[in-house]
Amino acid sequence: MRPSRISVFLFAACLVGVGTASAADAPGEVAPEPAVLRSAIGKSLPLLTAGARGSMEKRERCFTCHNQGMPIMALVTAQSRGIAIDADELRKQVQFTADFLAKNRENYLAGKGQGGQSDTAGYALWALDNGGWKPDATTTAVTEYLLQWQRDLGHWKPQSRRPPTEQSLFTSSYVALRGLRTFGTPEQRGRTDRRTEQVLAWLVKTPAEDHEDRVFRLRALHAAGAPEAEIRGAAKKLLGSQRADGGWAQLDDMTSDAYATATALVALHQAGGLATTDAAYRKGLRLLLTTQLGDGSWHVKTRSNPVQTYFESGYPHAADQFISIAAAGWATTALALALPLESR
Repeated sequence: MRPSRISVFLFAACLVGVGTASAADAPGEVAPEPAVLRSAIGKSLPLLTAGARGSMEKRERCFTCHNQGMPIMALVTAQSRGIAIDADELRKQVQFTADFLAKNRENYLAGKGQGGQSDTAGYALWALDNGGWKPDATTTAVTEYLLQWQRDLGHWKPQSRRPPTEQSLFTSSYVALRGLRTFGTPEQRGRTDRRTEQVLAWLVKTPAEDHEDRVFRLRALHAAGAPEAEIRGAAKKLLGSQRADGGWAQLDDMTSDAYATATALVALHQAGGLATTDAAYRKGLRLLLTTQLGDGSWHVKTRSNPVQTYFESGYPHAADQFISIAAAGWATTALALALPLESR
């Protein structure tokens, strides 16, 4: 069962009143030309494709959110805007994700999961949904696991701490909840609804502490079908942390970067109802366009302590490549969302 999207459209126009001016109120913030957006996306896609392929080939048994999840999202979004992608590679990445989950099916049914636990399971289901995968025995096993895992808590929590992508209770809760709401079966609906109510109660009473929290608290509230006022309040807080340069930062003492900026833009648009024509979104696009490097990549420095052996995936920036490819996936998605859907 998917959460209702009606409330998003009902309050989208109200976002002007919660922390940003509309594009009409800020005529100096010129929208990037579609050709500029398409060029930036076109330069990014080959690197995302190469990084996803390299990770798949070198880590044959390991799905990752940064090298599969985010590139799949970017490829699908770009394709929906009429931009040519490597469709065969996209198909391979989606199948690789499905195969990874299938290998762990018995563990899911037993409530044991796999490395990365609910984060990995939730991000993998998100990637499958983006790729158009239909529910099957494997996705049912994964949702059964998500219903059992940490059910004594009012939320899900990460297995390890690797900021920014794997540290926030809100991120873990969103990806797990999204997986349940997307792939949960009719037979699981009662338990899914009860788990959703439990998580929603926690979300409403728990404040966000940093940028990753603010992004994924907004997304989780939306996924849980929270009251309009709660979603609007979360959107206002996220909008309120936009910098003068148009970007967002991972932490208050850090500078704006592509990861923080793009995750904010996509969340505000998809969960907070912010139009891509809004001045705040345009300012964010400007930050992304000006920080994209000549080779088509974005470089974001890691602040995680490595827990796995380093390997070259094919995306630039050496030891920073994993957060950089995640940032690029989000940034490419944010740019593509500003283009009109291709009519079919």
